[in-house]
Amino acid sequence: MNDQTPIFKTSQLEAADAEPRNLSGNPTMGELISVRFSRRGFLKGSLAVSAIAATVSPLALLTAGEAKAAGASAFSFTEVEAGVDATHHVAEGYDADILLRWGDGLFADAPEFDPANQTAAAQARQFGYNNDYVGYIPLDGSSEHGLLVVNHEYTNPHLMFPGLVTLAEGTITMNPLSKEQVDIELMAHGGTIVEIRKDQGKWQVVRDGQYNRRITAETEMEVRGPAAGHDRLKTNADPTGTRVFGTLNNCAGGVTPWGTYIMAEENFHGYFGGELPADHPEAANYERLGLPEGSYEWAAFYDRFDVSKEPNEPNRFGYIVEVDPMDPNSVPKKRTALGRFKHEGAESIVSKDGRVVFYLGDDERFDYVYKFVTAGTFNPDNRAANMDLLDDGTLYVAKFDADGSMEWLPLVHGEGPLTEANGFASQADIVIETRRAADLLGATKMDRPEDVEPNASNGKVYVMLTNNTRREADQVDAANPTAKNAFGHIIEIAERDGDFAATSGSWEILLKCGDPSIAEVGASFSTDTTANGWFGMPDNCAVDSDGRLWVSTDGNNPSATGRTDGLWAVDTEGEARATSKLFFRVPVGAEMCGPVFTDDGETLFLAVQHPGDGGDDWEGFGRPSYYEDLSTRWPDFDPAMPVRPSVVVVTRQGGGKIAV
Repeated sequence: MNDQTPIFKTSQLEAADAEPRNLSGNPTMGELISVRFSRRGFLKGSLAVSAIAATVSPLALLTAGEAKAAGASAFSFTEVEAGVDATHHVAEGYDADILLRWGDGLFADAPEFDPANQTAAAQARQFGYNNDYVGYIPLDGSSEHGLLVVNHEYTNPHLMFPGLVTLAEGTITMNPLSKEQVDIELMAHGGTIVEIRKDQGKWQVVRDGQYNRRITAETEMEVRGPAAGHDRLKTNADPTGTRVFGTLNNCAGGVTPWGTYIMAEENFHGYFGGELPADHPEAANYERLGLPEGSYEWAAFYDRFDVSKEPNEPNRFGYIVEVDPMDPNSVPKKRTALGRFKHEGAESIVSKDGRVVFYLGDDERFDYVYKFVTAGTFNPDNRAANMDLLDDGTLYVAKFDADGSMEWLPLVHGEGPLTEANGFASQADIVIETRRAADLLGATKMDRPEDVEPNASNGKVYVMLTNNTRREADQVDAANPTAKNAFGHIIEIAERDGDFAATSGSWEILLKCGDPSIAEVGASFSTDTTANGWFGMPDNCAVDSDGRLWVSTDGNNPSATGRTDGLWAVDTEGEARATSKLFFRVPVGAEMCGPVFTDDGETLFLAVQHPGDGGDDWEGFGRPSYYEDLSTRWPDFDPAMPVRPSVVVVTRQGGGKIAV
């Protein structure tokens, strides 16, 4: 999710800049960090706004060779130099090849991509827009032949459609979209399932693969779990409240232990327009979610996106969607038991007793971290027995205490304040209004929880907290070092007794992010981290087969940080703990998403979103319009650069594990 402020906002970007919607009195993570850090003698002080745009200090200009190397690091590669330009960069000794781009055909009959003559029918047969989450599902256990599953989070119409943006007398104007263009957007959302194979050391798309599939904003889906069939989900088109067309704004996701594909619906609020009366039964529910925002123009052509005409339609979005990639004709299922909020992802792990635990972030300032524990247990010998595990289980929300302990509070109807007296007549009401239920339980307000990743190797859980620049001084005390938190931080959770299904545990700060050469930032990277190694705005992450943490970022403004987003390797153990090294960086305007490794550790898949967007103040970015081939903007442009949203595959030259 992007924290920059572009000229034209989509709902994805709007959410980052919106005023906080959590008005509960629950403590913030900043307050807890403040107490804990003051007890342990950490640097005190607040982050000055000027630090964000400060000139990089001489210390920050040191090269990797001039800085002390982290001898005990778990990673072995020559660090990439941080910077800003129009292409991508990977560590020396590695190849970064574009595997898929927006508009690439996925089927034998798919038309070739023609940006000047797009159609909805063509887009439905082509790779979608803004690829975020990437997952790999091996076929026959192979790390060289499998299915790539990819979420298409949102669309940037100003980058998609030639002529949509005009420039006249220095004024940039974005014209209204036509119905045909909205239909293309509908088809560009959702996800892709595509067969891929490694051939003579290079990965290739199997264009006629039997499992290839596009999921879009019009794909029919089934509603399952506590909210299925509830009156609050019934519409004119679906009086049963059990069938929904499409999935929206799928950010991060996951792959289950039984090999299904998880799509997490995040900023769905931006797709809805119209007005809802202040006394409508759903008014408070929608206000808590920022609905209707109307960033997209879909309501102008489709009544289901107009809340004044279909007031229940938003209650049918904001869930975890499960897809069986092995059956291209299967109906995706919205698993309402995992709650309704702005889901960032759903990474999972099998607990000691065989139950499956899913970790979930609600990506908005002052919102919460969740987990879901299935009631049933995973059967590794019977895939069919696992296919409905997500319909029955317990949803929890995290409460972090200042002494370093934490507890998972159950969101269960009838327990504590979650009763009919407070507007929860059943578990269905709790999962439909998960945020309000978590407010009442006193959960800890966090700084935009994004990916939450369990690590089977060490029993820890890593929480990416991207930033929270909206937390004002009066929301923290004098000792709070994270007021105006522009760069984010990473929390490490240790579940009690190493059991991921436990209801309590402890927490620690792994990293406070930002430039460590600026004292006011208070970053906590190790002293072995070079000027290239620090980062801000952690977003997605991955744990590789050796249990090592990799972090991708979203929001590094080149004019403020002197670098684009990228992928960093982060040590979590031993004397190198909190040491970070830059492995891959994206082109200007792009966001780094979707890191995932094959089981053998020899292939890394990455997602590059919206290259060329934003960054208008970068001196090399001058452009007369928002749509034209980037090679015409920069004469020395690298033709290998992903000029469209792309999936990049990274392998080691000559073969072998990455960074080992």
